[in-house]
Amino acid sequence: MKKQTLFLLALISLFLVSCMSTMKGDSSKLYSNSWELEYITGPRIAFQGLYPDDKPMIKFNEDTKTVTGTTSCNGYNTEYTMKGMMMSFATPSATTMRYCGEGEQVFLKTMKEVTSYRITNDGKLELLMNDVTMMRFTKSMK
Repeated sequence: MKKQTLFLLALISLFLVSCMSTMKGDSSKLYSNSWELEYITGPRIAFQGLYPDDKPMIKFNEDTKTVTGTTSCNGYNTEYTMKGMMMSFATPSATTMRYCGEGEQVFLKTMKEVTSYRITNDGKLELLMNDVTMMRFTKSMK
């Protein structure tokens, strides 16, 4: 019985340590890339209809705790907070003021709903609300 208990405790400890190291590894990947949106939840308009030319981008700055990017036609910046895998964004402010259609409003509204993030095994960034993927990004080649 004691051997089984010790084995179970060792297994749980190993699991917890591996999860914590994954979180640290994920945050370094978050900062080392610019990310391009490939999926957004919610709108009835097809993704290509929301973003016919350029796709929204996001870039995290670890030092200033800010993100910058484009909504597909306007630039934006905002602050973010992060604790472990939990994440939230302040209200983004636009740096340009072109009319962009519905895609910009959908992107900025969805950004405000984010509560956490994860980096998938295939290297994609998912911004989540209560474990539901709200936005998915791929590493940008730009």
